Amino acid sequence: MTRTLTWIREHLLAAVTVLVFVFMLAPNAIILWMSFNKPVGRFNYTWEQFSLDAWKNPCASNDMCQSLSLSVEIGLVATVVSTILGTMIAFAMVRHRFRARSGINGLLFLPMAAPEVVMGATLTALFFNTIGPGSLGFWTITIAHIMFCLSYVVVTVKSRLAGMDPTLERAAQDLYATPTQTFMKVTLPLVAPGIAAAALLSFALSVDDYIITAFTAGQRETFPMYIWGSVQRAYPAQIDVIGSMMLLVTMAVIALSQVLGRARTARR
Repeated sequence: MTRTLTWIREHLLAAVTVLVFVFMLAPNAIILWMSFNKPVGRFNYTWEQFSLDAWKNPCASNDMCQSLSLSVEIGLVATVVSTILGTMIAFAMVRHRFRARSGINGLLFLPMAAPEVVMGATLTALFFNTIGPGSLGFWTITIAHIMFCLSYVVVTVKSRLAGMDPTLERAAQDLYATPTQTFMKVTLPLVAPGIAAAALLSFALSVDDYIITAFTAGQRETFPMYIWGSVQRAYPAQIDVIGSMMLLVTMAVIALSQVLGRARTARR
């Protein structure tokens, strides 16, 4: 009995960790598996037979391709802008002391803490009152996503800056490096993993968002909105194909970053 309890105590954490990962990754595995299904009807909910038809034709309709293209375009613009602005804000919050610093630090958490429904409704009222309901579309969605992603970028980059050793920058300055050289040769390479993580998180949040987008989209339809509308009348296997492509691309980017990080460490 004592040996059994000892074994359970030693392996309990590992077992719980495995179960948590299985719980998190099982839906992704199911999506990948169902992307190779050939459904009999309009809904790809039950397994029928193995087929590559969905992968040969990833777009079940032109509307799907257009909505996916719109989501990617918005995600790229929102990612670039929010990453640049968020990185600048993070440097200002960590490296400088000013009177409103604590208040701004608290305000940055509001978009993450507030319900997306409230934020979407507020932005809709703002856009309606300033530009009119007929102008809702690409740029209103993009602005809303930038505002939503900005806080996540600031928090991610701030955590990276807070964990950076400041003596490395002082050593570069002692070796007569200019501020620009210190930033480009020392600071930026050290902060780059945090910036890259913030950019990937921003892109994922933007492409995946439905609630805020539904309030600010007007007549435009992003990929999450297309899925929500299509599941009420049909659920083609191509939706699982696109989801699987996104999953595989994300895994490839993460694997590439790990390989580059290990290669950089080995060179040192």
